[in-house]
Amino acid sequence: MIKEFTKRFLSRFGYEIRKIPNRIERPGFTLYRFIKKDGTFDYEKYKQIQIDGNKSKIDWVWAVEENIAFLSDYIKKISGQPKFGICHGTRNGKEQEWFRKYLHCNVIGTEISDTAEHFPHTIQWDFHETKPEWINATDFIYSNSFDHSYNPHKCLNAWINCLKTGGLCIIEHTSNNEPSMATELDPFGADLVQILYLITRWGEGKYCVRELLEVPVKKNLLDNVGYAYFIAVQKL
Repeated sequence: MIKEFTKRFLSRFGYEIRKIPNRIERPGFTLYRFIKKDGTFDYEKYKQIQIDGNKSKIDWVWAVEENIAFLSDYIKKISGQPKFGICHGTRNGKEQEWFRKYLHCNVIGTEISDTAEHFPHTIQWDFHETKPEWINATDFIYSNSFDHSYNPHKCLNAWINCLKTGGLCIIEHTSNNEPSMATELDPFGADLVQILYLITRWGEGKYCVRELLEVPVKKNLLDNVGYAYFIAVQKL
């Protein structure tokens, strides 16, 4: 009764009540939204979904050691010998383990779940945020979890802010990150052309896509992956 009365009353003044959509959909792009009834961002819901997803897949290893070795050679070729790197969204910590092995430098991983404390060189952290000591002090950042971002623009800018000038941010992007694959657990989906466009647009001359690298080894990736690339973003 009250809802109907309110709708009729507002319509007299040219207003209407609409349900806030739980996702934004554009050509080549999908982003799930975590919205409370009052229209504000429901961070706790986002965080809990990520933690639950982490714990349900805690033994899964998406990264492939041969690919990390390949990226280690690439990083040294482009930027020289690194001293410090960050891997974001690492679940059980294999990425930083392998980067440390091949780069012989300090590499840490971040994970939003409290399971982080169970794995070496991993801290519990939301990758949308930065630590003061990381700013302009990180040689490279790697992630295959960019699709877990609730705000990819904010997220990528935070990562780039951590890099030294000339530093690399390497994002793994596969056909599993297409818009049709987006869920509440993986809220950001974009096709390959769209994500390259978005990175270029968001960069505003501060960073750019340096190179698109085909992932050399797919043997441990899910069977339904059609393509897999590393997007090398460089801070200018």
